[in-house]
Amino acid sequence: MASWLTPDWPAPENIGAAITTRKDGCSDGLFDSNNLALHVGDCAADVAGNRQLLIKNLGLAEQPKWLEQVHGTEVIYAPQAAPTLVPIADASFTDKVGQACAVLTADCLSVLLCNQQGTQVAAAHAGWRGLCNGILRNAVATFNRTDRLMAYLGPAIGPGAFEVGAEVLQAFIQQAQDSQQVEAIKAAFLPTGNGKYLADLYGLARADLASCGVAAVYGGDYCTFSDPTRFYSYRREPKTGRMASLIWLKNSQ
Repeated sequence: MASWLTPDWPAPENIGAAITTRKDGCSDGLFDSNNLALHVGDCAADVAGNRQLLIKNLGLAEQPKWLEQVHGTEVIYAPQAAPTLVPIADASFTDKVGQACAVLTADCLSVLLCNQQGTQVAAAHAGWRGLCNGILRNAVATFNRTDRLMAYLGPAIGPGAFEVGAEVLQAFIQQAQDSQQVEAIKAAFLPTGNGKYLADLYGLARADLASCGVAAVYGGDYCTFSDPTRFYSYRREPKTGRMASLIWLKNSQ
């Protein structure tokens, strides 16, 4: 099994994108085997080895811009971040060739964005809190308002496995931009009959992107919780690794 997935979307030819799986790394035990996160208790040397292998396999010019993700809404411009610091943010964007934006997930949704000119890319970590509070709207806002954008939704916990309380539904409704988005949000929550709901992160992301004018949305076909062979899942195994979703501008030469 390959150590990464290539998004199936009609991005410009100079856009590189990849989403890692948990296979073909050097981590052991609960982190078997391609964990890319330093904050989960894995051996730092194994994570470093996995990151170096990622750079080699994808042909990247440098380390991706890793983030300290906090389920917030901060978006940073990756080239301005100090090389020796890990920025506290949940999304990054770049127009610099060779600079990969990256987010780490294990049930939360990753969203990759690019414009059709192939001049800018962004990657966002969208757990339900960040998604509700506007992380995707903030990432979209980094692009020129005249740009036509497309998005790819990476592997996340699927709508059949993500049970939440009624307060999550209410939080999304309170943040809705208009009545059309309210209806789309309601459609993404399936009552279970016990006061809980099964939430569709993919549907919620599509609704939020649509409210920003992004209609070209691809992906959203996986469930991390129900696919332990390929994906880490925090809800399935609280002590586990993280996959990376990356996007970058290739050298046109």
